[in-house]
Amino acid sequence: MVPRDLLVDWTPKERSRQVRSIDLDEFNGLFSTFEHTAWRLETRRRYASDEETDTWRQFVETGEIKWNSDHPWCETIRAQTAQGKRVERVRIVDQPPTTGQLYLLDNAKRNSTLGEDIRNLWRSDADRLHLPAEDFWLFDSRLIALLRFDDDDQLTHVDLITEPAEVVRCSMVRDAAWHHAVPWQQFTAGMQSDA
Repeated sequence: MVPRDLLVDWTPKERSRQVRSIDLDEFNGLFSTFEHTAWRLETRRRYASDEETDTWRQFVETGEIKWNSDHPWCETIRAQTAQGKRVERVRIVDQPPTTGQLYLLDNAKRNSTLGEDIRNLWRSDADRLHLPAEDFWLFDSRLIALLRFDDDDQLTHVDLITEPAEVVRCSMVRDAAWHHAVPWQQFTAGMQSDA
């Protein structure tokens, strides 16, 4: 691991290293403008925004979901991956999984058809690897979008971070998580065989 002081002292400096908070509309725009990669570490046990959807209600009531791929998010990701850009994420899952995590495991079916590569990692393995508990997107290995939630698990805003030491730290987190995570199909198949 490279010491933080070394990175801060010897990497190119920006005029300002201030964290810039953005609203959710500006955050959504990042998915149309990244150049090569968008990678996410997803660590929460639930996301309140999921619970406000019709698909959540379907999942809770029937255990099955009819996913709609015509959603604006789907159109954006499909367009980006069609250009050869990579969209990837690692989702941390508890043992046993929460209802929210089971919902997102089902959601991987839809998102993978858009070209997104989704992998999963048990929380115990994430803890062993000392992965952080924060949710973030890393765009083009140079911009961190740190997702901020309130006490009710609602996404409230996003902090943009470009400080080199933090970008390197998140890149190292990405590398460790990606190396140890399991593709979602294999992960869910393993869960079913364990049941």
